[in-house]
Amino acid sequence: MRILVLSICMFTCFNFYAQTEQDDIKAIKKVIEDQRIAWNNYDMEGFMEGYWKSDSLKFYGSSGVTYGWKNTLDRYKKGYPTKAHTGILTFKINSVSPIEDHSYYVMGEFFLKREVGDANGIFMIILKKIDGEWKIIADTSC
Repeated sequence: MRILVLSICMFTCFNFYAQTEQDDIKAIKKVIEDQRIAWNNYDMEGFMEGYWKSDSLKFYGSSGVTYGWKNTLDRYKKGYPTKAHTGILTFKINSVSPIEDHSYYVMGEFFLKREVGDANGIFMIILKKIDGEWKIIADTSC
């Protein structure tokens, strides 16, 4: 009887953890999809809603590290000044993996179809659940 009860408890705990992780991944993918939609509407502020609105946000790109939400927004606005520069964005998500409780990393590829020339690259972002919402706290794109 003890083995049966222990087995049921272990199965329930494992099942709960797997479901929680699936829910987290679904919510994280929604953040990324919302960003894609905002980008394609040339809505930089909407795109930035996926990022942690903090001076501790880190973005690492070809020009080095940018610190802070506002500085990252300014960087995007400077690098993509018109709709012709933002174009149409698509993502390929290659991996979403937990780091620790309420933190995940996502590795993927981005593809920009643009009037000024296409741009493709890779990214790795770290998301953390902050005040009940998934936010990007670090981004490496190239």
